[in-house]
Amino acid sequence: MYYYIKALHIIFIVTWFAGLFYFPRLLIYNAEAQQTADEAVKKALSKQYLLMMKRLWFGITVPSAIITLIFGSLLLHLGHWEYHLFDSTGRWLLIKLCFVILLYLYFLSLGKIFKQQRKGIFKYSGNQLRFYNEVATVFLFAIVFLATVKSAISLLYGLGGLVLLILLLVIAIKVYKRTREHKSKK
Repeated sequence: MYYYIKALHIIFIVTWFAGLFYFPRLLIYNAEAQQTADEAVKKALSKQYLLMMKRLWFGITVPSAIITLIFGSLLLHLGHWEYHLFDSTGRWLLIKLCFVILLYLYFLSLGKIFKQQRKGIFKYSGNQLRFYNEVATVFLFAIVFLATVKSAISLLYGLGGLVLLILLLVIAIKVYKRTREHKSKK
């Protein structure tokens, strides 16, 4: 039974991350659509993006987050991991759970930005949201490496790798922005 639940947990992690990767892109597109001069085009784009966000958020992302949490909690209980969280064998899991909590906070913050955009409030530019879009990538790397390596000792290597990943993502976003600006000037 444990391995069936584990398989379902992993499947819903994948579907949740699919939403976490695509949903911020829609927030970006909607924010950038607000810069369109033509009001009819702006309204049509925003209506379409909000519809796509609503379907993705409520149809895939939120249910997957809830089911992931349920199956993850079941795995903790069935594997008796709650007894090992604070000793050396479970330290990796404790650190992973801290990242998971931060991931859920990120998930909730996306919901908040979605609510703001539904009300016509755009606090963040497309470029700011591009940086925010990469947060899920950082969490994915941290959580998968901790779950696979199962070692808190390798945390230093992992943190170094995360810093390197973040730097690469920042460079990629800046290069992408320059490329877009260069193409729009032509």
